[in-house]
Amino acid sequence: MLLEEIKNYKIYLASQSPRRRELLAGMGFDFEVMPTHVKEVHPEGCTPAQLVEHLSRLKLSAVKLEDFPENALFIACDTVVVLDDEVLEKPENEEDAFRMLHSLSGREHVVMSGVTVKTRRYCATRHSETRVRFRAFSDEELWYYIRHYRPFDKAGAYGIQEWIGYVGMEGMDGSFYNVMGLPTDVVWDMLQNAVKE
Repeated sequence: MLLEEIKNYKIYLASQSPRRRELLAGMGFDFEVMPTHVKEVHPEGCTPAQLVEHLSRLKLSAVKLEDFPENALFIACDTVVVLDDEVLEKPENEEDAFRMLHSLSGREHVVMSGVTVKTRRYCATRHSETRVRFRAFSDEELWYYIRHYRPFDKAGAYGIQEWIGYVGMEGMDGSFYNVMGLPTDVVWDMLQNAVKE
């Protein structure tokens, strides 16, 4: 089983997201958090899927493998919300959060996450997509959520595991955990491939 095979590796999660830490720990892995400090550059003309894959690779671009143990294994992930081909990342302030949430109200959107897994012998990138449908929210409800939950560290200005998801999600097609920020099924599959190399 993967949890036994991966004990030979030292796992590093290239993310400061508390949700990603919670999900990776919930999968049964021991790991260290390795914050990344890279400027997120968006290449011209790429699709949202290409963008999240690029951003996940970018988070590991500054990693010097020789500075880490030989058995190091790195996981990086980036998540965006896509509505009508517009990429919604983290809001800059309350007004930006309201704009994003208002645009998602009563609509279906797509949450995309790119994942990169890297060792000295293996490097792969994949992405996951989940369709989410929200009911129509009142302005009062949106401001309640923004002011009580402060979703400024979340793509699309919301956390599906918070109040707004409890009261507003009408349906979903795809991985719930992808919407939280880490497509755990994809990560599991990629790690199985990594330990075989």
